[in-house]
Amino acid sequence: MSAEPDGPEGRVRRLTTIWSRAVYPVTSTSLPRAEFEERLLPLAHRLSRALRAHSFDAGEARAVGAALVEAHGTDPEVLARTLDCVDAYLVLYCGDDSPQDQLRMRSSRLQHAMAAGYAQALRERTLAEQESIAQAALRAQGVVAEALHASEARFRAVFEGAAIGIGIADLDGNVLQVNGALQRMFGVSESTMRGRKVRDWTHPEDAPQTWRLYEELVRGERDHYHVEKAFNRTDGTALWTNLTVSLLRDADGTPQYQMAMLEDTTERRLLHLRLRYEATHDALTGLPNRTLFFERLEKALAAGEGQRFGLCYLDLDGFKAINDSLGHAAGDRLLVEVADRLQSCTTAPGEMVARLGGDEFVALTTGRDTERTVEELAERIGNALLTPVGIDGRDLLVRGSLGIVEGPAGERTAAEVLRSADITMYRAKSAGGNRAELADPEADARAITRHGLTTALPSALERGEFFIEYQPLVHLGDGTVSGAEALVRWLHPQHGVLGPDRFIPLAEHTGLIVPLGRWVLEESIRQARAWREKTAGPLRINVNLSPCQLTHPGLVQDTVDILERAGVTPDALCLEVTESALIGADDGLLKPLRRLAEMGVDIALDDFGTGYSNLANLRRLPVSVLKLDRSFTQGMQQYPADPVDLKIVEGIVSLAHSLDLAVTVEGVETSAQADQLRLLGCDTAQGWYYARPGPPEHLHTLALADATG
Repeated sequence: MSAEPDGPEGRVRRLTTIWSRAVYPVTSTSLPRAEFEERLLPLAHRLSRALRAHSFDAGEARAVGAALVEAHGTDPEVLARTLDCVDAYLVLYCGDDSPQDQLRMRSSRLQHAMAAGYAQALRERTLAEQESIAQAALRAQGVVAEALHASEARFRAVFEGAAIGIGIADLDGNVLQVNGALQRMFGVSESTMRGRKVRDWTHPEDAPQTWRLYEELVRGERDHYHVEKAFNRTDGTALWTNLTVSLLRDADGTPQYQMAMLEDTTERRLLHLRLRYEATHDALTGLPNRTLFFERLEKALAAGEGQRFGLCYLDLDGFKAINDSLGHAAGDRLLVEVADRLQSCTTAPGEMVARLGGDEFVALTTGRDTERTVEELAERIGNALLTPVGIDGRDLLVRGSLGIVEGPAGERTAAEVLRSADITMYRAKSAGGNRAELADPEADARAITRHGLTTALPSALERGEFFIEYQPLVHLGDGTVSGAEALVRWLHPQHGVLGPDRFIPLAEHTGLIVPLGRWVLEESIRQARAWREKTAGPLRINVNLSPCQLTHPGLVQDTVDILERAGVTPDALCLEVTESALIGADDGLLKPLRRLAEMGVDIALDDFGTGYSNLANLRRLPVSVLKLDRSFTQGMQQYPADPVDLKIVEGIVSLAHSLDLAVTVEGVETSAQADQLRLLGCDTAQGWYYARPGPPEHLHTLALADATG
């Protein structure tokens, strides 16, 4: 049954027909074209499935590339025409409803994998053929020698009928005879070649051992050798060959002649060079890619004593916005223009520029004076980006963040150098971008530690490495414990106990703050219930709320569910939100807090006085507690207390009480502070004067100071 023309099978069949028509003329297959097309059909199906697969599988495309070699598609033009065909028609005939950009990217990756598979298969086939030729050369040596001794006619038949080039010379290197295949390889007549000496064919790319092996052979010290060798043709082009040279002896074993057998590998080598170029260069910009850059960097780092290197890691600022607003085509044109400008910056010996991917470029300089040259290189890069790039009638300003690493060769690996440059570049970007930063080992170490903590965070929550300590909140009027603030800690396997300042910002950056915050709230509410069951009076638990949690749609429902599961009333919970998180907050952000406050949950404005909020805004915020920052109490540690601090605290307490807000003070460390705060009318306090944060079972056994004096 034939496939429906517009069905999936029919479209794959059309792709196969186009493919076979393109490559059949340049194959060496003995099959008719119709049978060759049938051989390509399952390969087209494999490409179609790989294009639409959920995850990319380079193995499928590599297998297709290898299958082309098996189908006698060893001419480099077979691969070139195949890649052109796949690029033009695979997405057209075999794509699905996925975005076109995504399909095009997948097709491009498949083409690279096909080329890699083709190159690997061709290389393996070449190695096998080389071995066969070497064995054939040994056999031919005996056959030709026997023919020479037995019959001139037999010798001529073997010599002229050979498919590979054969030449015979005496031991002084005078060329005596060449067959037709060798004449065609060099493009000259027999008489021209017979007038030359073997030594005339020295080539600049000859391997060091080539002529040593030759001398050993003509001296009778070896019977044959095999090398890869280049020759210069009369038209100026290079002829690359697999060369086997054998020594011919007479019946008594005395050396008489030398015989060379040559297989033309020029096109195979050109294909290898093309594939090597494609594997080491960026398809869009033509710059060296990450692979080639790492090769050059490793070579620079392995240089001898006294050699140094300098590296500039560039990331374009705001490139994503250009891509999103003007489209990927405009983004690609911008990258090409930037690449051209960067290439013009690296023209000195020992300099190169590469594209690592996306909008990231790297420039390398080597030598003995890179402390100076890398600064000059960075300045040239900065100047190259000053002129706007014109695209589609728009002048786009290009800015970049640059991380610079410089140092002696031999002290670090390529991966360590690039990591340092990457960290430094992001430091420049974090400082506002459009600037250069020089690598700092201490900053690198901090960044590496941060990265390690970031990657360990998700599994740390799963493994139960977090725990909560509680610091008492003391009523200043009678010194009783009215509640406690929950403070999360991380017991890290390598770094020990980490405070929230070490990992909360990382959790906020990665989004893990939502599940971590939910866990802290759940554990704290469970602990509040346990306290209420053990004590006569109710204890309130204070839990810090991250700005990221404020915007999470599940905040209110999560809180309600946790309270209900624990059987705890909302008045047992106080959520602390920093003043900075609520500066300029709109009704959308305040809505979940209002709902929680209406339920009976207290909302505390934490670190009050450190931000720049208008005091009039307090009336619109759903808060019931102000927590004064510890900076207001520092001036009360000595006697007499700082009168300015006293006036400020007195004013805030008066304002808060007039708005029916309670006042809690953080950072109380001395009895003088506690006495003064009580006289000023503060309601509750916490700090080391009363107790340091500790495990929940210690909360009611702590020897609390008498807050009333």
